[in-house]
Amino acid sequence: MAGFLALSEAVGTLINDGDTVALEGFTHLIPFAAGHEIIRQQKRDLTLIRMTPDLIYDQLIGMGCARKLIFSWGGNPGVGSLYRFRDAIENGGPNPLEIEEHSHAGLANAYVAGASNLPFAILRGYLGTDLPKFNNRIATVECPFTGEKLAAVPAVNPDVSIIHAQQADKAGNVMIWGIIGIQKEAILAARRSIITVEEVVEKLEPRPGAIILPGWVVTAVSHVPRGSFPSYAQDYTVRNNRFYQDWGNISRERESFLAWMQENIMADSGRSLVVGY
Repeated sequence: MAGFLALSEAVGTLINDGDTVALEGFTHLIPFAAGHEIIRQQKRDLTLIRMTPDLIYDQLIGMGCARKLIFSWGGNPGVGSLYRFRDAIENGGPNPLEIEEHSHAGLANAYVAGASNLPFAILRGYLGTDLPKFNNRIATVECPFTGEKLAAVPAVNPDVSIIHAQQADKAGNVMIWGIIGIQKEAILAARRSIITVEEVVEKLEPRPGAIILPGWVVTAVSHVPRGSFPSYAQDYTVRNNRFYQDWGNISRERESFLAWMQENIMADSGRSLVVGY
């Protein structure tokens, strides 16, 4: 059964330096608060995994938490570049960053393989693209039944997967709804998991299209209202588009980035970020 922990305790006890950590959520339910707690606790040498690393990964990379990034797309959605990510790749600042780039289909299948306790995933993809030239974790296998050549990628099994969700009940069962990404598979593939939630309820009421994660697959639940800000949680909060637009100017130069992070994330548990926007 999942345990209820304060977010600081969950991050402090479940994430170690050098771990492989996935923070998933697609368009909404992005676990910003958990990422900020990782930054405040100065976790180091992490291998970070995310289908679409965006602002929270720019912050984690810029604050020196990351050693490697496994991903399938990176950018500020609808706006432009991630300047701290770019700085790490182009200039090694603040630390050199190793990257392992996949297609969306490749990384999604790697999560599915991890969740299914399989060593690798196979898919029709990558063939005819240049990604295998730059990623030695992409291989080919021959179908034993048809002889067809297929792509193969190793399973993803994070040490810790983190997601944000709308609700948990008091037994630690978690429910998410709305736009769903790879959250379920990320949790099932992980050795340990942290789920931040908007609300703790007596009973989870069924919703069309919702996903239930039973408490026995979850390590820790943390009650963190607005834990996905500045992304949104359907039926609870709205996306703050202005923050995404402002991020380019905030993060373009390392000095302005560090000053902003110190004032809004490091100094006061990130509450001024929520209040300020």
